[in-house]
Amino acid sequence: MGGVTGGSGPWVTVVGSTMIDQISYLERMPGRGETVVGRRFAQGFGGKGANQAVMASRMGARVAMVNSLGDDGYGTETLANFERHGVDTTHVRRVPGASGVAPIWVEPDGSNRIIIVPGANAGLMPEHAAEAVAAQERVDVVIGQFEIDQAVTAAAFRAARARGAVTILNPAPGAAIDPGLAAASDWVIPNEHELAIIARELGLTDDAGPTALPRVASLLGTRLLVTLGERGAALVGQDHALTTIPAPRVDVVDTTGAGDAFVGAFGYAIGCGWAEVDAVRLACAIASESVRRPGTQASFPDPARCQAIEREVGRE
Repeated sequence: MGGVTGGSGPWVTVVGSTMIDQISYLERMPGRGETVVGRRFAQGFGGKGANQAVMASRMGARVAMVNSLGDDGYGTETLANFERHGVDTTHVRRVPGASGVAPIWVEPDGSNRIIIVPGANAGLMPEHAAEAVAAQERVDVVIGQFEIDQAVTAAAFRAARARGAVTILNPAPGAAIDPGLAAASDWVIPNEHELAIIARELGLTDDAGPTALPRVASLLGTRLLVTLGERGAALVGQDHALTTIPAPRVDVVDTTGAGDAFVGAFGYAIGCGWAEVDAVRLACAIASESVRRPGTQASFPDPARCQAIEREVGRE
């Protein structure tokens, strides 16, 4: 499989999922036992890991993907898509069976509901992930999510820590974080729904609003960055202070993949050595750009637009 052909920026390894997104655009969601007629259907490449890898590559990072694909046509198409985006697939495995799929329903206001069927993603084992991270020529940042087993991501993060890389966990879909994975994570980036799950598991029964975020970060032992949709993001950084960063105002068409655009752009900026607040500002701008168009990876800004946004945002 192909070697690194991406940008000249930081070296980012993504350990995570690939999916084929099957997107239906609806006037309204069906009720139980009801059939509705959709407005439009689109199919494209997705999976939180793949999305974040593609976004980081478009930003200019040198990106390696660690994943397991099925031996079906979707798997072959996914490899070709990574090649088009300059993502190294040396450590993407093929296993018997079906690749992952994600049926997605999108409402007129751009909000979505997603079902993931992991399929071959479950074929990635902890030893594969750790060996892949250890084998990289260089690694500045390692990113993981919850669409593969947490033990796999934890093994990758431990290997990353051993090499001095920054580890970024996007705990999505929402679930409790295994203590071993939390211990190997430098950053945790949930949305508000995922944050509420984490807070409950940590014993914080009150509303996990802004005032609770430093406590959540302290209990996790990580830096915490919560995405807030159109309101931007809330950051608990190295100094334990809470900072809210607004997002640019845009006309929303489809929010699918916006969180992944955020994480991919943030990982790129951290790998470049940007200050925390500047990295969040860039991630908010990139995510806001993505919601202006339909689709997942198809909605992400292209490399030229990414460079323009990076110049616009700058570093304070």
